[in-house]
Amino acid sequence: MLEGDIGLKGLPLKEAPAAQAAGAVDGDGAPPGGPRGQAATMRVHEKYSTLPAEDRSVHIINICAIEDIGYLPSEGTLLNSLSVDPDAKCKYGLYFRDGKRKVDYILVYHHKRPSGSRALPRRVLHNDAALGARSAKQDQPLPGKGGQVEAGSPEPPMDYHEDDKHFRREEYEGNLLEAGLELERDQDTKIHGVGFVKIHAPWNVLCREAEFLKLKMPTKKMYHISETRGLLKTINSVLQKITDPIQPKVAEHRPQTTKRLYYPFSREKQHLFDLSDKDSFFDSKTRSTVVYEILKRTTCTKAKYSMGQGEGRKKDSALLSKRRKCGKHGITSLLANGVYSAAYPLHDGDYEGDNVEFNDRKLLYEEWASYGVFYKYQPIDLVRKYFGEKIGLYFAWLGAYTQMLIPASIVGIIVFLYGCATVDQNIPSMEMCDQRHNITMCPLCDKTCSYWKMSSACATARASHLFDNPATVFFSVFMALWAATFMEHWKRKQMRLNYRWDLTGFEEEEEAVKDHPRAEYEARVLEKSLRKESKNKEKRLHVPEEPTNKWKQRVKSAMAGVKLTDKVKLTWKDRFPAYLTNLVSIIFMIAVTFAIVLGVIIYRISMAAALAMNSSPSVRSNIRVTVTATAVIINLVVIILLDEVYGCIARWLTKIEVPKTEKSFEERLIFKAFLLKFVNSYTPIFYVAFFKGRFVGRPGDYVYIFRSFRMEECAPGGCLMELCIQLSIIMLGKQLIQNNLFEIGIPKMKKLIRRLRRRRQSPSDHEEQGKRKQRYEVDYNLEPFAGLTPEYMEMIIQFGFVTLFVASFPLAPLFALLNNIIEIRLDAKKFVTELRRPVAVRAKDIGIWYNILRGVGKLAVIINAFVISFTSDFIPRLVYLYMYSQNGTMHGFVNHTLSSFNVSDFQNGTAPNDPLDLGYEVQICRYKDYREPPWSEHKYDISKDFWAVLAARLAFVIVFQNLVMFMSDFVDWVIPDIPKDISQQIHKEKVLMVELFMREEQGKQQLLDTWMEKGHAPEDPCNNHNPKAHSDSCGSSGPAPSHAYCGDAL
Repeated sequence: MLEGDIGLKGLPLKEAPAAQAAGAVDGDGAPPGGPRGQAATMRVHEKYSTLPAEDRSVHIINICAIEDIGYLPSEGTLLNSLSVDPDAKCKYGLYFRDGKRKVDYILVYHHKRPSGSRALPRRVLHNDAALGARSAKQDQPLPGKGGQVEAGSPEPPMDYHEDDKHFRREEYEGNLLEAGLELERDQDTKIHGVGFVKIHAPWNVLCREAEFLKLKMPTKKMYHISETRGLLKTINSVLQKITDPIQPKVAEHRPQTTKRLYYPFSREKQHLFDLSDKDSFFDSKTRSTVVYEILKRTTCTKAKYSMGQGEGRKKDSALLSKRRKCGKHGITSLLANGVYSAAYPLHDGDYEGDNVEFNDRKLLYEEWASYGVFYKYQPIDLVRKYFGEKIGLYFAWLGAYTQMLIPASIVGIIVFLYGCATVDQNIPSMEMCDQRHNITMCPLCDKTCSYWKMSSACATARASHLFDNPATVFFSVFMALWAATFMEHWKRKQMRLNYRWDLTGFEEEEEAVKDHPRAEYEARVLEKSLRKESKNKEKRLHVPEEPTNKWKQRVKSAMAGVKLTDKVKLTWKDRFPAYLTNLVSIIFMIAVTFAIVLGVIIYRISMAAALAMNSSPSVRSNIRVTVTATAVIINLVVIILLDEVYGCIARWLTKIEVPKTEKSFEERLIFKAFLLKFVNSYTPIFYVAFFKGRFVGRPGDYVYIFRSFRMEECAPGGCLMELCIQLSIIMLGKQLIQNNLFEIGIPKMKKLIRRLRRRRQSPSDHEEQGKRKQRYEVDYNLEPFAGLTPEYMEMIIQFGFVTLFVASFPLAPLFALLNNIIEIRLDAKKFVTELRRPVAVRAKDIGIWYNILRGVGKLAVIINAFVISFTSDFIPRLVYLYMYSQNGTMHGFVNHTLSSFNVSDFQNGTAPNDPLDLGYEVQICRYKDYREPPWSEHKYDISKDFWAVLAARLAFVIVFQNLVMFMSDFVDWVIPDIPKDISQQIHKEKVLMVELFMREEQGKQQLLDTWMEKGHAPEDPCNNHNPKAHSDSCGSSGPAPSHAYCGDAL
């Protein structure tokens, strides 16, 4: 029997508990049976032993295997003899079975297990001959519960897919062990058919990787943060006292007077760092980041059937081709190929319960992810500590945006109240509501619609004044400046966070990460290189070989194979089909959006004609409101559905482009998704704002769609009220349904479906259900983290609603503020309770989203200028007031904007079926336009008034746009990007760091000078040829410094 098998020779039964029930044969170095192939033995060595020094003579065994072969009566008997609750020692999955090593990462895989048998380790099932067939690294099972190959009476038929995955997992986990990580497997879980591999990074691995990644860690040096003086100090203290009730009760959120100096970690300079508590020096976020970098870097290059082994190749050639494309990849490729089903770091513990140990997750749940603390500031530093800088920056940006919406909401409410207060003093709306004017309007549709009184549109005219008044222009200018101020405020806030989170020197690291290629890119490069290699082989077969040195030829071919993928890159020619597909698909999807908007337009026209035939007077009087509201609801449903479809299509289009890096992939995906969702969300609003009522024609010469549907017109008060209805319903509907109900309902529905599926797959075991699940089992049931793109996207679209068409809906900032107060807590609760813990990613800014925000802010100035000048009646009122008004008032403005039409000039078949609907015969009807009257020499031609108003509109657009752009740039110039106090603190840190190193060098120099003085004494021991004297001189007075030497020269 092999040394280390379950042969219990020399091991009494009573010593079994001391051998660690979960069994661990891992440590700082490579495992036994590594790449050098130590036969099939499992030697107990100090390097791999996790037991105390006095107990290292005890062989490490697997308790489950002992039970299965009959040496122990049951696992429960042994566990009860060890402790009351064996899972409490490892804190229910947060630690390895020894209760000392923390679980830093989890790998999950699916395996097939016969229902009536227990798992045995592979080493029990293999004899010596079988063990010699493979390397010991593959045969060596990982420590932990459960084995790798199932024991059953008849061995099940081989599944080549599963066997290949198992083979690759063995190789990959062996490579992880060689990288210094420690692994422990748990296959005997409460989730049927799912196994877990727990990963722990020991101290030396953490130090090594922290140095590679240039992680800034706290040094022993601390310094005082310079405080403000005088009036600013008084104001800050007053504000601090006022805002104290709304501050979260988190230690990280309190104002700091001292700060520890941070420096990139170096193993050679460990004495500079604060290593008083090594367990907490690297927090859980940093540990998981280090392990993830190793997982990405560690490769899996082999495949069991890559060379075609008998029936394996015959039965599954697809597996061979897929494996050849896999190439040399890390965890991302293994996840994509199904070798592992999930990989994630663990949450710190439970977040609710009576006997829950206090942890950062519980603190975040109480002070951040609860709706009861909606009025408090966010504990951003704690969010960054737990989730990383990238997610911390998102919530910091969302908080800054929400905070800046408060003044915008207040000004918007004031503008709306001003419209309410002056509605009874608005002369144009009073003239429209005055029935004494008896203005008869032309029919809104052919045949079925009749003449109507302008006074019937009184309610619409009065409502339009609430949003179309002189204060609207001021609010548009204010919001343009608000957008510029917000961008500057965020840049300063971001700089403060960079200083606080020690990200000021992050550019070099970011460039290094940016060049790391994606797994899909490497697979395409490998595929291209294999094709190129096969073509070269075909050419060499047809061309006669020249006599050459065989050894030289072998070296050449070997080097070509090694550097095959390094020389090959994907060019624009390789990506041309993908680029063409992207272009055609995006144009097609934009065309689909336009077609849907056109369909809704036809619906509006048809519905208006159908309602006009209704006999009820109340229905006919509310045709515009009914048609507008129903059409907007249709638009909202279509927008929500297409948003989901376009998101999936954008991801697929980005995948077929095969970007080289993750950063490039994310930026291309964001650009495509934003373009499609922008067009989808704003196309119906653009139609109402700039196209509705512009290409209608005139009575007797209307414009028709498909020669059947007459283009719809704006109300006499303009299209601004309809634009307001369209904007408000789409904005509020998207926020309520897509942003809130979907975020709450869909995760809960997925959770319910997973729970029902697990109940159907695994038989109900009341004993197992009663046991407390391990931490990694609980986290596995959570939803995987899908990135921040959907979170940013919904906020950017909302930012567009707030800024682009704010002239038509001043209450948009208020509704955005109310939504964001809920959104922050909703997202927080989702991250803390419903998602697996994401891998912490370092970032110093919000990336491409900042450029998109700036673009939306610039576009908002142009769009609001056109909305005020072309959609509202602001410019026509100014032109009438200063050019045509006889008494300097707005009396007569409505009559000035209406043209006359002789009903005898209707085209055949377009006149109303009931011309006497109003009770009298109509000779002249009015319509909104600037045209010559029917009694003029050039009847129905465009009048001079139209050109005067158009010139004024264009002039306003130019003046407004340039004035607001200049003011925005002025705000950008006045407010510095880096706060003065932060720049001073950064400079102070650099000076302190230089002083620290200078002091260290001076100390070294003093030690060197002292030693040299002793070394040149009359009786110089270093010149003595006595080896004993030499050794005493160099090592007698304790450990010498690393720079100490014996001799005359360094």
